[in-house]
Amino acid sequence: MNLLDTFFTALYTIPLEQAALWSLLGNIVMFAFALLLGELLVRAFHDRANSPPPEPLTRQEVLLALICVLLNTLVAIIGLVLWRADIIVLRPNGDVPATLLDVAVLILLMDFGMYVFHRAAHHPLLYPIIHRTHHLYENPRPLTLFVLNPFEVLGFGALLIVVILVAQSSQLAILIYLAFNLIFGLVGHLGVEPAPGAWLRLPLVRTISTSTFHAEHHHDKGHNFGFYTVLWDWLFGTLSPQYQQDFTRATDQSG
Repeated sequence: MNLLDTFFTALYTIPLEQAALWSLLGNIVMFAFALLLGELLVRAFHDRANSPPPEPLTRQEVLLALICVLLNTLVAIIGLVLWRADIIVLRPNGDVPATLLDVAVLILLMDFGMYVFHRAAHHPLLYPIIHRTHHLYENPRPLTLFVLNPFEVLGFGALLIVVILVAQSSQLAILIYLAFNLIFGLVGHLGVEPAPGAWLRLPLVRTISTSTFHAEHHHDKGHNFGFYTVLWDWLFGTLSPQYQQDFTRATDQSG
C-alpha cells in the first residue's frame, strides 16, 4: 500500500472528529500557502497590474476569509461522511492517462457548473444574498479569493460534492483538482498579470483564463463569469470585448 492509499484509508477509518481536525488543518495549510504564494507572485509581477491597488485591509475581510476556511472544512467533512456512507464512490487510483482523464472531467464539469452558478448569483434576486459581499472588494488581493459570503462558499462546496458524486473520480485526481482549483482561484485575485504577453496569441492556450480575465469581472459585473476557461463566456456571449486590450495593457507595462 502506497502513501496515498494509506492516507485515504486513514481518512475512511479514523474517528470522524479526528478526520475533521485533519480537514481543518489541511484547509488552514492551503489558506496559508495561497497567501504566501500570492504575495510572492504580486511582488514578482508588481509592474504588470491589471487592477488599481487594493484598499487597506479591513477586519471584515479577515473575518470573512476565516469563515470561508471553516466552511470549506465543513464541506470537506460532509464529503467525507458521504464517502463513508458509500454515497460518494471514489475509484481506485489508476495509471497516468486514467488520472489525467479524471482530472480533465472534473475541470470541465466544475468549469461549466461554476459559470452557471456564478452567473445565477448575479441575478438581481440572488446577488444581494449570495455574491455582493465578494464585489465589495473590487481591487483584489490574494486574500480576496477567500472573502466570500458564507452562502456562496456553501454553494460552491455543494457544487463540488455533486460533481464528485457524478464523476466518480479517483482519489489522486480529486487531490490534483483541488490543487488546480486553488492555484486558479489565487491567480484570478492577484491584481497583477503573471501570464506571458503571447498568451492570447497561442491556439488552445488562449482559452485558459488569466488574472486579467477575472480582474475585468470585478470591474464589469456583466462579463467574464467563467473560472478556468473563457469558453462558456465566449459561447454564451458574456466575454468582455475589452479582454484582449486589457490583457495587452497589463502585460506591456513591464516593457
